[in-house]
Amino acid sequence: KKKKDKEITYLILIFLANNQKMMLRRNSQQVGFRRWMSSAQAPMSDIQQKNRERSEISPSSTDQKRSVLENMTSPEEKKVEPLEILRDRQAAHLWHPLTQQRAWSKHEVKPPIPIVSSKGSSLIRSDGVEILDGIAGLWCVNAGYGREELAQTAYQAMLELPYHAPTLASPAQIDLATKISNLLQLEPNKPNGGGHVYFTSSGSEANETAFKIARQYHAARGDALRHKIISRYRAYHGNSAASMAATGQAERKMGYGVEPAGFIKVPPPYPYRRHHKMSIDEHIDFILDTMEQTFIFEGPESIAAIIMEPVISGGAVLIPTSKYISGVRDLCDKYGALLIFDEVVSGYGRLGKMFGHQAMSTFESSPDKEDYTKIIKPDIITMAKGLTSGYLPLGACAVSDKIFSHFYNDSESSVLPSRLAHLRQVHTYGGHPVACAVGLKNIEIIESENLPQRAHDMGSYLNNSLIKTIGDHPLVGDIRSKGLLIGIELVEDKISKTPLAEHRSASIPAFCAKHNTIVGRNGTTIPTLANVLILAPPLVINQQECDQIVHVISQALQHVPE
Repeated sequence: KKKKDKEITYLILIFLANNQKMMLRRNSQQVGFRRWMSSAQAPMSDIQQKNRERSEISPSSTDQKRSVLENMTSPEEKKVEPLEILRDRQAAHLWHPLTQQRAWSKHEVKPPIPIVSSKGSSLIRSDGVEILDGIAGLWCVNAGYGREELAQTAYQAMLELPYHAPTLASPAQIDLATKISNLLQLEPNKPNGGGHVYFTSSGSEANETAFKIARQYHAARGDALRHKIISRYRAYHGNSAASMAATGQAERKMGYGVEPAGFIKVPPPYPYRRHHKMSIDEHIDFILDTMEQTFIFEGPESIAAIIMEPVISGGAVLIPTSKYISGVRDLCDKYGALLIFDEVVSGYGRLGKMFGHQAMSTFESSPDKEDYTKIIKPDIITMAKGLTSGYLPLGACAVSDKIFSHFYNDSESSVLPSRLAHLRQVHTYGGHPVACAVGLKNIEIIESENLPQRAHDMGSYLNNSLIKTIGDHPLVGDIRSKGLLIGIELVEDKISKTPLAEHRSASIPAFCAKHNTIVGRNGTTIPTLANVLILAPPLVINQQECDQIVHVISQALQHVPE
């Protein structure tokens, strides 16, 4: 009997303990993420004060909460691994993209000093040195570094729903899809712009999805022959098999074997390198005529879509005219192909409008005023990078009702059986609820701070400062920009326009890096044509930081080797 009484008493104690834990858990959540973040970020001169703040969350909370609190220590409390050991481990184990690492592995030089924090337009190394990031990570940190509100949003979203299968839905996913549709207005006369959004976790995946959608759309209409995708030389569309096949950069593909069939390249508009007897308008006419001839020679009934960036970014910052954009739209309509805009880089404010195709649907009637023509709209649009400002991986592929309706199982003309009428792919992390919540908050920041307009204004300032400071330098052939996407083409001389040798052009970003400024270059793209410096800083960049970029590039040009 005594043994049984003890068991009953024990069970009662377990019940009370669990009940107390539930109450404490609710109370602990009310302390809030802001207090935790502030205690983590602000150096504490009095460790006891920090411990008193921690005591507001009971030590009997869940192990997860206790672990979070224990890791949120001030700089004084952190045990920092010696920098040299950290760099040695980097050389030994971390494989960087787009980087030759032989010298690190052979211990001839040390790898870069790791980055540990960031703010605004700058990164901060583990040795405390601040570096101005002139390419926003990888063209993606549009809203700038150190946005506490994005971190708070991610924390709360992860606490509530850390994951769900992509075949299910969450409020964040639904809200973000609705917001994107509203922003795009692919069909303005329909509720919320008539768009439908398929989420991925990267821009490459978004473009792969676009190709599948385009091909299946035509199959659903009985046009089974339409499978070819027209893209452009120098453009970049991703690392996966099909998106790399659409990419027009030879050095990104060499050594990886035969690429998928059905991808055709045409030349892009390149006003700086047009024939010297052609005006810009004549050059655009010639490029469009070449594209039309490609339709004819390949057979118009075999072309599923054209994919294009509104402005070719990593391929050399090649900026077309609105005449070219509208001309491509006209060719698609004439021959029954779909138009895909790849806005992975140009989306979310980079070119001075929320989306790049909106910025490119204008023409300048005077130096200080723009007249807006009708917006040239795609059938499919892909996006990533600036969608979350790089804070979490997220991509998307948006289509109009016209496209989406052909994925119903009631088509009489489809070559597919009705059981295969839907889009038959899935991405494990596509539409991740935490990433969608961050994306939604990121767009709120971009809109509330009018970052597209800031990109336009600061882009004009930076472009004009570059022209004034280095425009006459003998190695600078052309400076071109749209919003905060700027290309500086380097040449051996201004008359012949011979591209600057790679070892010479590569010396400029290297010099800038030594002076704590990151400047991009179109390296590993086209043999002998990696001669364009690229700037795409966070949209929050200020004039002082723009001046620093101009000054460092100006100094670098004085130290170019022969």
